[in-house]
Amino acid sequence: MTSQFSLEHIGLAAQDPTALKDWYERVLGARVMYNSANIPPTYFVELPGGVRVEIYQGNYTIPETADNGLQGWRHTALSVESIDVAKAELEKKGIRFTENVKPAGGGGRVLFFQDCEGNLLHLVERPADSVFRR
Repeated sequence: MTSQFSLEHIGLAAQDPTALKDWYERVLGARVMYNSANIPPTYFVELPGGVRVEIYQGNYTIPETADNGLQGWRHTALSVESIDVAKAELEKKGIRFTENVKPAGGGGRVLFFQDCEGNLLHLVERPADSVFRR
């Protein structure tokens, strides 16, 4: 028998798990799937589209968190139909974009931004014929 690997969730250590969970709910429309009710709490949230994120207490941070060149997992890409529409919606929720839209590896466009703790995310818009489209 061969194992079938699929992504269940992404772990995200936080300075303030509750504040970060609240940000993902308010800004990205995530829904809480699980709340450990411990102190500090651990949450599992699900983004529209099905990506699940575990948010838990971290022990320390580094200034390079939002540096896309830092080795290791660096960003979370959020697929959107239109970067322009998504950007306008996020700006209404207080998100500041400090970079311009760039070409995406594999085709399309990307636009980077950060969550309330400086974790790097980006919107990605793919053309209709992209191999990345579902």
